[in-house]
Amino acid sequence: MMLKLGLIGKGISRSQSARLHVLLGQMCGLETRYDYLDTQGIEGFDIEARLRSCEAEGYRGVNVTHPYKTAARQLITPAARLPRALGAVNTVLFAADGWLGDNTDYVGFMRGYRGQFGDVRPGMVVQLGAGGVGLATAFGLRGLGADRLCLHDTDEGRGRELVETMRRADFNAEFVTASDLADAVRMADGLINCTPIGMNQYPGSPFDIRLLGGQKWAFDAVYTPVETAFLRASKQAGLNILTGFELFFFQGVEAFEVFSGHSIDADAARKEYFKTYPEALIA
Repeated sequence: MMLKLGLIGKGISRSQSARLHVLLGQMCGLETRYDYLDTQGIEGFDIEARLRSCEAEGYRGVNVTHPYKTAARQLITPAARLPRALGAVNTVLFAADGWLGDNTDYVGFMRGYRGQFGDVRPGMVVQLGAGGVGLATAFGLRGLGADRLCLHDTDEGRGRELVETMRRADFNAEFVTASDLADAVRMADGLINCTPIGMNQYPGSPFDIRLLGGQKWAFDAVYTPVETAFLRASKQAGLNILTGFELFFFQGVEAFEVFSGHSIDADAARKEYFKTYPEALIA
């Protein structure tokens, strides 16, 4: 029997999710199909209607990405591990008793962090970006026991909204204005980029690289390329780094485990992925 999966999102042609899920299926002896259900150009798209049609068409589950994660959160029964205040999901399982929703970006970030840094707590963190990935990493920091989140977003309203969300979740968070950002970066233990800056189409570093050096670690959610200008500068300044590939990989592994019910050997899956797609190391 085929495991039929998909991804719902707008402008998702660059996604690498299909090849990861198909490979994980092969490792589990499951014939797996993963469709890109791109909404680009569809006027009046209805996420609830699309989820219903996916269920009727025999999909076991779907991933949901920008801009539908928040809307999908209102339509599902949350997984037990999903924090109540985390108002977005990226994984929907069509179960016999309803739609089960999860956010594997959130757990994937924590799993990637622990895999790279062990049990060392994040400390005080400056994060740029308050979009969907920024929401997941903020809750991930909360789960990892970070001391404080200093958040900046060029959309101040969006940034302050995420700060209020985290405060309601009993997490120490504050919004940092552009004028105070440099001082916050200098005092930080960790730095996180959740903006598009650093992607192949948006080159550059979101952080002023002249401020790097006193921090302990850095994470960039961008994974194309894997080594961004920000991470390269961070490594040169002596920081330990966590690449965006780790988030991509672990959120996919976690989602596949939800969809399939199989437990994945992450180390074996990583080796197989790079063996099959060696360009992923540098792309």
